[in-house]
Order: sequence, then C-alpha cells, then structure tokens
Amino acid sequence: MASTGIVFDIKKYALHDGPGIRTTVFLKGCPLTCDWCHNPEGIHPHPEIVYTSDRCLGCQSCVSSCPQTALRLTDAGVVRDSARCGRCGTCTTICPAQAREMAGRVMSVDEVMTAVVKDQLFYDESGGGVTFSGGEPLGQPDFLLALLAACADHELHRCVDTSGFAPWSTLAAVAAQTDLFLYDLKHMDRDVHRRATGVDNACILDNLRRLVHLGAAVIVRLPLIPGLNDDAATVDGIGRFLEALRGVDTLHLLPYHAFQRSKYLKLGRPYPGRAIAPKPGRRLPAVADQLRRYGLTVVTGG
Repeated sequence: MASTGIVFDIKKYALHDGPGIRTTVFLKGCPLTCDWCHNPEGIHPHPEIVYTSDRCLGCQSCVSSCPQTALRLTDAGVVRDSARCGRCGTCTTICPAQAREMAGRVMSVDEVMTAVVKDQLFYDESGGGVTFSGGEPLGQPDFLLALLAACADHELHRCVDTSGFAPWSTLAAVAAQTDLFLYDLKHMDRDVHRRATGVDNACILDNLRRLVHLGAAVIVRLPLIPGLNDDAATVDGIGRFLEALRGVDTLHLLPYHAFQRSKYLKLGRPYPGRAIAPKPGRRLPAVADQLRRYGLTVVTGG
C-alpha cells in the first residue's frame, strides 16, 4: 500500500459528510468532469496553483522568482504561462499576500493521521469519524487503503464519499475496510450521464448493485441539477432503481449552488456549468416527496 498520496484539503468539524462530527480528507484526482463540480481543484491528479487576483499586491516577487519565467504582470494581474509553468510552487511560498497558493500536496499516511487523531474525542462523543472524499478517493486506491487501515488501528469510524467510478476489484477492497459509503448518483441515462460528467454510468450503477449485494452500508447522494435530473421522469427512474436494490433506504438530496464559479476563475479555467440556471429550492421539496414514494428516507441539504 502507498505510504504517500496527494491531498488538497483536510476539513475539520465536518457535519455533512457522514454521521457525527467528522474530519474530511480530500484526495486529489477525479475521472469525472461534472459540469457543476463543487471541488474543481480536486479534478486534476497533480498539485495546481490557485491565483486570487484581488489579493495580489503587484509586487512582482513571484515574477522575479519564477525559475521557469512563466509569470508576467499585466493590468489584469499576474498571468501564468501554463505551458512553461512547472508547478514547482516557488511563487506560492514567496507571495507575501498569499495570492498564489498550491491546491494539493504530497502527504504521508502519518501526516494525515496526525491531523485526524487530534479530534478523536469529538468523534467518540458525537458518533463521528473520518470521511475520505475528493476528487475521487478511489483514484488513489493504495493510499486510501493505507489510510483506512490506519483509521482502523485507532478504532475510528470510516466513511468513503465516492462517485463509484472505479474497477470493482478496487471498490471491493475498499469496502472491506469501510463502515459507510456516501455514493453519488447523477442520472440513470447513460448518454446524458456521459455528456454531463464525461464518463459512462454503467460501472457506477453496477458497482452500487454489487456493494448492496455485499451488504455494505450505503447512503446515496443525489445532487439536484436544474435541467439535468430534476424532472419528474428522471426522478422516478432513480427512485425505481433504488427501490429495486432493496438495500438502500436513505438518500441525501443536495441542492445545486454556484459558489464554485469563483474556484474555476482562480484556477484559470472556464466554468463548464455556466449554462445551468439556478433555481434554489424550487424543486427540492417536490423531488423529496417524489422519492419518498419509493420507500426512501430523504434528507435535504448539505
């Protein structure tokens, strides 16, 4: 098992990533490119530089220190030549205003666990634990398995938040060391799913069936995206699928929001979900009621 991996965030006191008070560890890299992705800094598997232009002082410390001469100051702020940039991080360490930061760094299992176990008292008192998210944590399977084993050594509750897009052999190995899965569903139609996320959903659906058959504890999470999966026919399709599984009784319904637009800007990438028209809360109660007709306990928000 890998002793190191790439982590882009560790969030303490997380309340929406499983039961109780939790620490969520975000592993970098995801095979999906969802139009509405809330963590775009987790998509690419390598560390990236995030630039917050309104923090920039225009001091040009980063420009003069860049070993690849990939930076230049313009009226719009410091512009990076991505073809020249080696992502060495020199500019992030020298910036006095923290306008340039690294999204993602190599961490060891011991480093992650040092951060995690500091709050074990809160986990024990609240019935919480540790959640591994992303990105897609199954994309770093050896590192994830090593982290799950380390959590077991500390008797911590282990949760994996996943898209389910991975070989079954990977998911089965992870299931043997996981107490709860938060499993994303986006759409039942294969072509629609591919257009919206960049990948086919066949293995995602099949892996969910296999997990349930294995007896794994699973909570399904459905991000409700206006114009994609909030219509009655699509919701019915999801409800029928889950009802037939006879092993999933809880669904978390997640409302769409667009706060991630600013993240794409900082990464220097266009927001792919700009055509999504937000309709905050308008369909949420109706969709929740519709899904409850299939015997599901529906929790909204998060």
